Amino acid sequence: MRSSPTTVAEILEILANRGSDRYGAENLNQLAHALQCAWLAEHAGADEDLITAALLHDLGHLIHKYGDDAAKQGINVRHEHIGSKYLARLFNHAVTEPIALHVDAKRYLCANEPGYYETLSTGSVRSLNLQGGPMQEHESQEFLSHPHAETALKLRRWDEGAKIEDLTTPDINHFCKYVEISAAKLTGQAAE
Repeated sequence: MRSSPTTVAEILEILANRGSDRYGAENLNQLAHALQCAWLAEHAGADEDLITAALLHDLGHLIHKYGDDAAKQGINVRHEHIGSKYLARLFNHAVTEPIALHVDAKRYLCANEPGYYETLSTGSVRSLNLQGGPMQEHESQEFLSHPHAETALKLRRWDEGAKIEDLTTPDINHFCKYVEISAAKLTGQAAE
């Protein structure tokens, strides 16, 4: 894993440069997926922290050391924790916790929402099996007790909906303002 970033520009550069890699078994790349997810969050009226989380939720896939086909090799790289930890230097919990919980949110929804499992892409089904499968009842209760469970569930729904091949979205520059405002909150420098 890379060392923690010191600027927002470093994070966006990773997303822009490494994001051209194919997104697992999906028919789009990581950057397109991130942009679609952030666009869905923006259209749902999410605040800047949750839009930032949507944009950066899979950053862990771009910085881990396991290679591009880890899931095909049966490796759960725990990208949600890698990404959340990596971003913690620049962002508060309103950004990092939904990211850390978005895989658990998938597991929760598969266990507790009839029909959700059927909405998963082939890649999401493969990774779900590596990630522990649908939650057991006690895991579901523990997940719901987390203060960021609701935002993680929103992020998860946008994540699953952000896999449309050739969908036109705003580019990464459009979302920079949200990322910068969110980063400024941690340093106490409110954006003007």
